[in-house]
Amino acid sequence: MKPQVTIYGKPECCLCDEAMEVLEQVRKRIAFDIEKKDITDDPDLSVRYAISIPVILIDGRMAFKHRVDKERLIALLKGR
Repeated sequence: MKPQVTIYGKPECCLCDEAMEVLEQVRKRIAFDIEKKDITDDPDLSVRYAISIPVILIDGRMAFKHRVDKERLIALLKGR
């Protein structure tokens, strides 16, 4: 089964865009599903992640905040 990567962010967030670029680059090498969650659609998520975005989870576990390290992402996906 492919890993599930969830990214919490919001529109017009440059760090979210950068994180998404890294996820897409890695997905060319390792198959995984990406779920994008817009925190502005949910008041609870807006409060929880307001100053932390982007937040990236792998299979429901926190992996990154603010920036995604490409090599660490690859290691986490391979090691699951």
